[in-house]
Amino acid sequence: MHPILVSRRRLLGYLAGWVPLAALLVLLNRSAGGAGWRQGAAAIGPACFLYAFACLSSWYLCRIRPLAMAASFATAVNFAAAAAAGGLLLAGAGGFAAWSFNVPPPQLGLLFGVGFLLYLLSAGLHYAALGVESSRQAERRAAEARTLAREAELQALRAQLNPHFLFNSLHSIAALATLDGERAREMCVRLADFLRASLGFGGRQTIPLEEELTLARRYLDVEQVRFGRRLRVEEAIESACRGCAIPALLLQPLVENAVKHGISGLTEGGVIRLAAERTGSVVTITLENACDPESSAARKSGLGLEHVRRRLEVSYGDEASMEAGQREGSFRVRLRLPCEKAVSGQRSAIS
Repeated sequence: MHPILVSRRRLLGYLAGWVPLAALLVLLNRSAGGAGWRQGAAAIGPACFLYAFACLSSWYLCRIRPLAMAASFATAVNFAAAAAAGGLLLAGAGGFAAWSFNVPPPQLGLLFGVGFLLYLLSAGLHYAALGVESSRQAERRAAEARTLAREAELQALRAQLNPHFLFNSLHSIAALATLDGERAREMCVRLADFLRASLGFGGRQTIPLEEELTLARRYLDVEQVRFGRRLRVEEAIESACRGCAIPALLLQPLVENAVKHGISGLTEGGVIRLAAERTGSVVTITLENACDPESSAARKSGLGLEHVRRRLEVSYGDEASMEAGQREGSFRVRLRLPCEKAVSGQRSAIS
Protein backbone atom coordinates (compact mmCIF):
# COMPACT_ATOMS: atom_id res chain seq x y z
CA MET A 1 0.00 0.00 0.00
CA HIS A 2 1.14 3.54 -0.71
CA PRO A 3 2.76 5.14 2.36
CA ILE A 4 0.33 8.08 2.15
CA LEU A 5 -2.72 5.80 2.28
CA VAL A 6 -1.65 4.04 5.50
CA SER A 7 -2.14 7.19 7.58
CA ARG A 8 -5.21 9.42 7.64
CA ARG A 9 -3.09 12.41 8.63
CA ARG A 10 -0.77 11.90 5.66
CA LEU A 11 -3.73 11.51 3.29
CA LEU A 12 -5.41 14.69 4.53
CA GLY A 13 -2.13 16.59 4.22
CA TYR A 14 -1.63 15.27 0.69
CA LEU A 15 -5.15 16.28 -0.40
CA ALA A 16 -4.71 19.70 1.22
CA GLY A 17 -1.62 20.17 -0.94
CA TRP A 18 -3.79 19.77 -4.02
CA VAL A 19 -6.02 22.73 -3.09
CA PRO A 20 -3.55 25.38 -4.36
CA LEU A 21 -2.88 23.23 -7.46
CA ALA A 22 -6.60 23.12 -8.22
CA ALA A 23 -6.83 26.88 -7.71
CA LEU A 24 -3.90 27.35 -10.10
CA LEU A 25 -5.63 25.19 -12.73
CA VAL A 26 -8.82 27.24 -12.37
CA LEU A 27 -6.79 30.42 -12.80
CA LEU A 28 -5.00 29.09 -15.88
CA ASN A 29 -8.27 27.86 -17.37
CA ARG A 30 -9.87 31.29 -16.80
CA SER A 31 -6.85 33.11 -18.25
CA ALA A 32 -7.06 30.92 -21.35
CA GLY A 33 -10.66 32.05 -21.95
CA GLY A 34 -12.45 29.36 -20.01
CA ALA A 35 -15.07 29.61 -17.28
CA GLY A 36 -14.94 32.02 -14.35
CA TRP A 37 -13.82 31.25 -10.83
CA ARG A 38 -17.03 29.68 -9.56
CA GLN A 39 -17.82 27.71 -12.70
CA GLY A 40 -14.23 26.60 -13.17
CA ALA A 41 -13.99 25.43 -9.55
CA ALA A 42 -17.21 23.41 -9.98
CA ALA A 43 -15.66 21.47 -12.87
CA ILE A 44 -11.93 21.39 -12.16
CA GLY A 45 -12.04 21.09 -8.35
CA PRO A 46 -13.69 17.62 -8.17
CA ALA A 47 -11.61 16.46 -11.13
CA CYS A 48 -8.39 17.42 -9.29
CA PHE A 49 -9.59 15.53 -6.22
CA LEU A 50 -9.90 12.32 -8.27
CA TYR A 51 -6.71 13.08 -10.17
CA ALA A 52 -4.81 13.35 -6.88
CA PHE A 53 -5.48 9.64 -6.27
CA ALA A 54 -4.52 8.84 -9.88
CA CYS A 55 -1.08 10.40 -9.29
CA LEU A 56 -0.52 8.02 -6.37
CA SER A 57 -0.57 5.14 -8.85
CA SER A 58 2.85 6.24 -10.13
CA TRP A 59 4.31 4.91 -6.86
CA TYR A 60 3.38 1.36 -7.85
CA LEU A 61 4.79 1.81 -11.37
CA CYS A 62 8.02 3.19 -9.95
CA ARG A 63 8.38 0.18 -7.68
CA ILE A 64 7.69 -2.28 -10.48
CA ARG A 65 9.86 -0.48 -13.04
CA PRO A 66 12.75 1.22 -11.27
CA LEU A 67 15.01 3.38 -13.42
CA ALA A 68 18.06 1.32 -12.47
CA MET A 69 16.66 -1.78 -14.20
CA ALA A 70 15.72 -0.36 -17.61
CA ALA A 71 15.69 3.41 -17.79
CA SER A 72 14.33 3.67 -21.33
CA PHE A 73 11.50 1.22 -20.76
CA ALA A 74 10.60 2.76 -17.39
CA THR A 75 10.53 6.20 -19.02
CA ALA A 76 8.25 4.96 -21.80
CA VAL A 77 5.90 3.36 -19.26
CA ASN A 78 5.71 6.55 -17.22
CA PHE A 79 5.11 8.71 -20.29
CA ALA A 80 2.27 6.42 -21.35
CA ALA A 81 0.82 6.54 -17.82
CA ALA A 82 1.18 10.34 -17.80
CA ALA A 83 -0.75 10.57 -21.07
CA ALA A 84 -3.49 8.37 -19.63
CA ALA A 85 -3.56 10.46 -16.44
CA GLY A 86 -3.80 13.68 -18.47
CA GLY A 87 -6.72 12.22 -20.35
CA LEU A 88 -8.32 11.21 -17.06
CA LEU A 89 -8.05 14.76 -15.71
CA LEU A 90 -9.49 16.11 -18.94
CA ALA A 91 -12.35 13.62 -18.94
CA GLY A 92 -13.10 14.29 -15.30
CA ALA A 93 -13.23 18.05 -15.73
CA GLY A 94 -15.34 17.72 -18.86
CA GLY A 95 -17.69 15.31 -17.15
CA PHE A 96 -18.24 17.58 -14.15
CA ALA A 97 -18.73 20.55 -16.51
CA ALA A 98 -21.37 18.66 -18.48
CA TRP A 99 -23.06 17.49 -15.28
CA SER A 100 -23.28 21.09 -14.03
CA PHE A 101 -25.01 22.22 -17.29
CA ASN A 102 -24.22 25.92 -16.89
CA VAL A 103 -20.43 25.39 -16.78
CA PRO A 104 -18.58 25.91 -20.07
CA PRO A 105 -16.22 23.07 -21.05
CA PRO A 106 -12.64 23.57 -19.85
CA GLN A 107 -9.67 24.28 -22.07
CA LEU A 108 -8.86 20.76 -23.28
CA GLY A 109 -5.26 21.22 -24.34
CA LEU A 110 -4.38 23.10 -21.17
CA LEU A 111 -5.82 20.50 -18.82
CA PHE A 112 -4.27 17.61 -20.71
CA GLY A 113 -0.82 19.23 -20.71
CA VAL A 114 -0.95 20.15 -17.02
CA GLY A 115 -2.20 16.68 -16.11
CA PHE A 116 0.60 15.10 -18.16
CA LEU A 117 3.29 17.19 -16.47
CA LEU A 118 1.86 16.72 -12.96
CA TYR A 119 1.90 12.96 -13.35
CA LEU A 120 5.52 13.01 -14.51
CA LEU A 121 6.38 15.24 -11.55
CA SER A 122 4.65 12.76 -9.25
CA ALA A 123 6.65 9.90 -10.79
CA GLY A 124 9.89 11.84 -10.30
CA LEU A 125 9.08 12.50 -6.65
CA HIS A 126 8.22 8.84 -6.13
CA TYR A 127 11.50 7.75 -7.72
CA ALA A 128 13.35 10.13 -5.40
CA ALA A 129 11.47 8.85 -2.34
CA LEU A 130 12.12 5.22 -3.31
CA GLY A 131 15.80 6.06 -3.84
CA VAL A 132 16.04 7.55 -0.36
CA GLU A 133 14.25 4.52 1.11
CA SER A 134 16.57 2.14 -0.75
CA SER A 135 19.61 4.07 0.49
CA ARG A 136 18.38 3.90 4.08
CA GLN A 137 17.74 0.18 3.80
CA ALA A 138 21.24 -0.32 2.39
CA GLU A 139 22.69 1.67 5.30
CA ARG A 140 20.69 -0.40 7.80
CA ARG A 141 21.86 -3.64 6.19
CA ALA A 142 25.46 -2.41 6.20
CA ALA A 143 25.15 -1.41 9.87
CA GLU A 144 23.67 -4.80 10.74
CA ALA A 145 26.45 -6.54 8.83
CA ARG A 146 29.08 -4.49 10.70
CA THR A 147 27.41 -5.33 14.01
CA LEU A 148 27.30 -9.05 13.20
CA ALA A 149 30.93 -9.00 12.06
CA ARG A 150 31.94 -7.15 15.23
CA GLU A 151 30.11 -9.64 17.44
CA ALA A 152 31.59 -12.57 15.54
CA GLU A 153 35.12 -11.18 15.95
CA LEU A 154 34.58 -10.54 19.65
CA GLN A 155 33.37 -14.12 20.09
CA ALA A 156 36.39 -15.41 18.18
CA LEU A 157 38.78 -13.31 20.25
CA ARG A 158 37.19 -14.48 23.46
CA ALA A 159 37.30 -18.10 22.26
CA GLN A 160 41.08 -17.74 21.90
CA LEU A 161 41.41 -16.67 25.51
CA ASN A 162 40.37 -19.80 27.42
CA PRO A 163 42.82 -22.24 25.70
CA HIS A 164 45.61 -19.67 26.11
CA PHE A 165 44.96 -19.27 29.82
CA LEU A 166 44.39 -22.98 30.41
CA PHE A 167 47.70 -23.83 28.76
CA ASN A 168 49.53 -21.40 31.04
CA SER A 169 47.80 -22.72 34.15
CA LEU A 170 48.44 -26.38 33.34
CA HIS A 171 52.06 -25.54 32.62
CA SER A 172 52.30 -23.96 36.08
CA ILE A 173 50.70 -26.98 37.76
CA ALA A 174 53.00 -29.37 35.90
CA ALA A 175 56.03 -27.36 37.01
CA LEU A 176 54.85 -27.43 40.62
CA ALA A 177 53.77 -31.09 40.72
CA THR A 178 57.33 -32.39 40.60
CA LEU A 179 58.34 -30.17 43.51
CA ASP A 180 55.37 -30.15 45.89
CA GLY A 181 52.37 -32.41 45.28
CA GLU A 182 50.31 -30.82 48.07
CA ARG A 183 50.68 -27.36 46.65
CA ALA A 184 49.94 -28.68 43.15
CA ARG A 185 46.64 -30.13 44.43
CA GLU A 186 45.78 -26.82 46.10
CA MET A 187 46.54 -25.07 42.84
CA CYS A 188 44.18 -27.43 40.99
CA VAL A 189 41.38 -26.60 43.45
CA ARG A 190 41.90 -22.86 43.02
CA LEU A 191 42.08 -23.29 39.26
CA ALA A 192 38.73 -25.10 39.34
CA ASP A 193 37.24 -22.19 41.32
CA PHE A 194 38.60 -19.72 38.79
CA LEU A 195 37.28 -21.65 35.79
CA ARG A 196 33.87 -21.99 37.43
CA ALA A 197 33.73 -18.24 37.94
CA SER A 198 34.93 -17.38 34.43
CA LEU A 199 32.50 -19.80 32.78
CA GLY A 200 29.74 -18.22 34.84
CA PHE A 201 29.97 -15.15 32.63
CA GLY A 202 28.21 -17.11 29.92
CA GLY A 203 27.48 -14.95 26.89
CA ARG A 204 27.90 -11.62 28.71
CA GLN A 205 29.95 -9.30 26.53
CA THR A 206 30.67 -6.80 29.31
CA ILE A 207 30.94 -7.03 33.09
CA PRO A 208 31.57 -4.45 35.84
CA LEU A 209 35.22 -3.67 36.46
CA GLU A 210 34.80 -4.93 40.03
CA GLU A 211 33.91 -8.43 38.76
CA GLU A 212 36.84 -8.40 36.35
CA LEU A 213 39.18 -7.47 39.21
CA THR A 214 37.74 -10.21 41.40
CA LEU A 215 38.42 -12.73 38.65
CA ALA A 216 41.98 -11.41 38.27
CA ARG A 217 42.47 -11.91 42.01
CA ARG A 218 41.22 -15.50 41.66
CA TYR A 219 43.83 -16.14 38.99
CA LEU A 220 46.58 -14.56 41.10
CA ASP A 221 45.47 -16.79 43.99
CA VAL A 222 46.14 -19.77 41.74
CA GLU A 223 49.63 -18.52 40.91
CA GLN A 224 50.24 -17.55 44.54
CA VAL A 225 50.34 -21.24 45.41
CA ARG A 226 53.20 -21.71 42.97
CA PHE A 227 55.25 -18.58 43.67
CA GLY A 228 54.50 -17.99 47.33
CA ARG A 229 56.14 -14.83 48.65
CA ARG A 230 57.75 -14.16 45.28
CA LEU A 231 54.40 -12.91 44.02
CA ARG A 232 53.03 -9.79 45.68
CA VAL A 233 49.98 -7.82 44.56
CA GLU A 234 49.17 -4.16 45.19
CA GLU A 235 45.91 -2.42 44.24
CA ALA A 236 44.74 1.18 43.97
CA ILE A 237 41.18 1.11 42.63
CA GLU A 238 38.97 4.20 42.80
CA SER A 239 35.43 3.44 43.89
CA ALA A 240 34.04 5.66 41.09
CA CYS A 241 35.16 3.23 38.39
CA ARG A 242 34.28 -0.09 40.02
CA GLY A 243 30.87 -0.14 38.32
CA CYS A 244 32.16 0.75 34.84
CA ALA A 245 31.42 -1.96 32.29
CA ILE A 246 34.39 -3.40 30.40
CA PRO A 247 34.68 -6.36 28.00
CA ALA A 248 34.62 -9.60 29.95
CA LEU A 249 38.07 -11.13 30.61
CA LEU A 250 39.82 -8.06 29.17
CA LEU A 251 42.43 -7.93 31.94
CA GLN A 252 43.01 -11.68 32.11
CA PRO A 253 45.75 -11.93 29.44
CA LEU A 254 47.49 -8.89 30.93
CA VAL A 255 47.63 -10.51 34.36
CA GLU A 256 48.87 -13.75 32.79
CA ASN A 257 51.65 -11.89 30.97
CA ALA A 258 52.63 -10.12 34.18
CA VAL A 259 53.18 -13.49 35.84
CA LYS A 260 54.61 -15.43 32.93
CA HIS A 261 56.93 -12.78 31.45
CA GLY A 262 57.58 -10.82 34.62
CA ILE A 263 57.48 -12.49 38.02
CA SER A 264 58.46 -15.96 36.87
CA GLY A 265 61.69 -14.65 35.37
CA LEU A 266 62.88 -13.02 38.60
CA THR A 267 64.59 -15.06 41.29
CA GLU A 268 63.39 -12.75 44.05
CA GLY A 269 59.97 -12.28 42.44
CA GLY A 270 58.28 -8.92 42.39
CA VAL A 271 55.13 -6.84 42.66
CA ILE A 272 52.14 -6.69 40.33
CA ARG A 273 50.33 -3.36 40.69
CA LEU A 274 46.73 -2.90 39.59
CA ALA A 275 45.30 0.63 39.47
CA ALA A 276 42.13 2.16 38.08
CA GLU A 277 40.92 5.74 38.09
CA ARG A 278 38.09 7.63 36.48
CA THR A 279 38.27 11.05 34.84
CA GLY A 280 34.88 12.21 33.65
CA SER A 281 33.55 9.51 31.33
CA VAL A 282 36.95 7.84 30.82
CA VAL A 283 38.37 5.07 32.99
CA THR A 284 42.11 4.41 33.02
CA ILE A 285 43.35 0.96 34.05
CA THR A 286 47.04 0.42 34.69
CA LEU A 287 48.80 -2.89 35.27
CA GLU A 288 52.49 -2.81 36.11
CA ASN A 289 54.79 -5.67 36.99
CA ALA A 290 58.45 -6.13 37.79
CA CYS A 291 60.47 -7.70 35.00
CA ASP A 292 64.03 -8.46 33.97
CA PRO A 293 65.10 -5.75 31.50
CA GLU A 294 67.55 -8.16 29.89
CA SER A 295 64.90 -10.80 29.29
CA SER A 296 63.79 -11.06 25.65
CA ALA A 297 60.42 -12.39 26.75
CA ALA A 298 59.75 -9.21 28.71
CA ARG A 299 60.16 -7.12 25.58
CA LYS A 300 57.67 -9.09 23.50
CA SER A 301 54.10 -7.87 23.21
CA GLY A 302 52.93 -11.44 22.51
CA LEU A 303 49.46 -12.78 21.83
CA GLY A 304 48.03 -11.45 25.08
CA LEU A 305 48.69 -7.75 24.41
CA GLU A 306 47.63 -8.01 20.78
CA HIS A 307 44.45 -9.75 21.92
CA VAL A 308 43.61 -6.92 24.31
CA ARG A 309 44.49 -4.25 21.75
CA ARG A 310 42.21 -5.81 19.14
CA ARG A 311 39.30 -6.22 21.54
CA LEU A 312 39.51 -2.55 22.49
CA GLU A 313 39.61 -1.56 18.82
CA VAL A 314 36.61 -3.70 17.91
CA SER A 315 34.59 -2.69 20.97
CA TYR A 316 35.28 1.05 21.10
CA GLY A 317 37.12 2.14 17.96
CA ASP A 318 39.01 5.39 18.45
CA GLU A 319 37.39 5.98 21.85
CA ALA A 320 39.82 3.56 23.53
CA SER A 321 43.60 3.32 23.56
CA MET A 322 46.34 1.08 24.91
CA GLU A 323 49.96 1.84 25.80
CA ALA A 324 52.50 -0.81 26.72
CA GLY A 325 56.22 -0.67 27.36
CA GLN A 326 59.17 -1.08 29.75
CA ARG A 327 60.67 1.49 32.04
CA GLU A 328 63.04 1.25 35.00
CA GLY A 329 62.81 -2.49 35.54
CA SER A 330 59.05 -2.77 35.14
CA PHE A 331 56.59 -3.40 32.34
CA ARG A 332 53.47 -1.26 32.29
CA VAL A 333 50.22 -1.51 30.32
CA ARG A 334 47.75 1.37 30.44
CA LEU A 335 44.23 1.12 29.04
CA ARG A 336 41.90 4.07 28.48
CA LEU A 337 38.30 3.34 27.58
CA PRO A 338 34.83 4.85 28.00
CA CYS A 339 33.24 4.27 31.38
CA GLU A 340 29.98 2.70 30.28
CA LYS A 341 27.40 1.93 32.90
CA ALA A 342 27.09 -1.76 33.67
CA VAL A 343 23.73 -3.35 32.88
CA SER A 344 21.68 -3.52 36.05
CA GLY A 345 19.86 -6.62 37.10
CA GLN A 346 22.63 -9.07 36.09
CA ARG A 347 23.61 -11.45 38.84
CA SER A 348 27.32 -11.62 39.44
CA ALA A 349 28.97 -14.73 38.09
CA ILE A 350 31.50 -14.66 40.92
CA SER A 351 30.44 -15.70 44.37
